[in-house]
Amino acid sequence: MKKEKIILTGDRPTGKLHIGHYVGSLRRRVELQNSGLYDKIFIFEADGQALTDNIDNPEKVRQNVIEVALDYLAVGLDPAKSTIFIQSQIPELCELTFYYMDMVTVSRLQRNPTVKTEIQMRNFETSIPVGFFTYPISQAADITAFKATTVPAGEDQEPMLEQAREIVRRFNHIYGDTLVEPEILLPDNAACLRLPGTDGKTKMSKSLGNCIYLSDSADEVEKKVKSMYTDPTHIKVSDPGKLEGNTVFTYLDAFCKPEHFGRYLPDYASLDELKAHYTRGGLGDMKVKKFLAAIMQEELDPIRNRRKEFAKDIPAVYDMLKKGCETARETAARTLDEVRRAMKINYFDDDALIAEQAKRFAEE
Repeated sequence: MKKEKIILTGDRPTGKLHIGHYVGSLRRRVELQNSGLYDKIFIFEADGQALTDNIDNPEKVRQNVIEVALDYLAVGLDPAKSTIFIQSQIPELCELTFYYMDMVTVSRLQRNPTVKTEIQMRNFETSIPVGFFTYPISQAADITAFKATTVPAGEDQEPMLEQAREIVRRFNHIYGDTLVEPEILLPDNAACLRLPGTDGKTKMSKSLGNCIYLSDSADEVEKKVKSMYTDPTHIKVSDPGKLEGNTVFTYLDAFCKPEHFGRYLPDYASLDELKAHYTRGGLGDMKVKKFLAAIMQEELDPIRNRRKEFAKDIPAVYDMLKKGCETARETAARTLDEVRRAMKINYFDDDALIAEQAKRFAEE
């Protein structure tokens, strides 16, 4: 029997999605969805995971569930092709997490590089919420509940995928072949692995105020591009400029296509030619920023327009999410049933066990 190819991926609904999400995962998800190469695609809003470090602000998560859903639809994710659902509405995930916790040690969680980085970033060193600390286990439950074979993610998520694979291997070793080992699918454009913030900082985040959101207006995009961090030593147009750490050129690597030059900057034949001119001097930052702004507007304008259309019928968006949750729960319930059978805790639907015990006690 042919093994199904299944994708599972998602986002934390802690804010509107930005272009870092777009180039890092959303754009690729749409391509994969429309490729016809996968049998099933599950895309979820990880609201339960978002609450692990927002437990005192549930309204933040609640409000952003619809924002993320609108962003999903706006970029082209299609509920007819992908199951879009909300993590907290699938209780089977909690039960799987509960069982998987017995398969991971505290020291193994502490060694997870992604967890260590996230803990430092949130200043949780002395007071780590247990839910946050154990989220690699919860993530393994998310992945295995849907028997995902492929998880599109950035390279920073590889330690999380490895942790999930370890849980799968240990479970299958103890209880028999039940769970599926997932593989990571990295972005195919190196510049998309982790798009920096507009201020040049490594991470793009709402709290740092360095994001370009998919829902930003044309004026907001223009303003943010013009204020982007470039090369601080490139003071005069005649000065040679550096590409390394230059946010504008990083964004061009992620978004620029050959045809953009004919439309917006016909003085140059390619991005390599533009870079060469910048590095030898004689090319001002503002000219490059105007080129990038034109490219960004071309990319984001249809997304903005679709988002506005979907926002006209919010009840329909919630209905889409509800149907997605129903489909996702059916799938997760089947996996949980297999897990419970493998672990021999399916007491009430194991007729052989009941008959065996009845016979044993009758003979005593």
